Amino acid sequence: MAVLSDDTWKRHANPWSVWTRYAAFPVLVLAVWSRDWIGWWSLLPVGLTIAWLAYNPRAFPPPASTDSWASKAVLGERIWVGLQRDEIPERHRIVPGVAAGISMCGLPVLTWGLIVLDLAVTLLGMMVVILAKTWFVDRMVWLFEDMKDQNPEYRSWLY
Repeated sequence: MAVLSDDTWKRHANPWSVWTRYAAFPVLVLAVWSRDWIGWWSLLPVGLTIAWLAYNPRAFPPPASTDSWASKAVLGERIWVGLQRDEIPERHRIVPGVAAGISMCGLPVLTWGLIVLDLAVTLLGMMVVILAKTWFVDRMVWLFEDMKDQNPEYRSWLY
């Protein structure tokens, strides 16, 4: 994400970009699960989903307005990846890392569920990842809200 151009960040701030990225995660899980039904052909939906995730930040035009939760999440993430940690307000330094850590803890559960094709374990792992990611994303909204008036460039991203 850190290598996104200014234009790509603007496009990624489109709520369609955010919500279709969210939607792609369960699709990816289902695509991996589909190996039980379609064998090696499952690599096709897995590959297409991964390609979509790579293309997604560029797929939509800049939004008409960035005054939405989804847009502010992207703007906050842009701040997060663009600054050194000591430049981030102290109250925003720990929780995003905790949320990312919790998300990472869900990945082995999800992976195991997919390996053994256990629906309950797969859904548990997926929910941990999604909920922790949502917590991280919400913190990015909060970071943007706190930082937008401290830097004229950040403020200019809101329209």
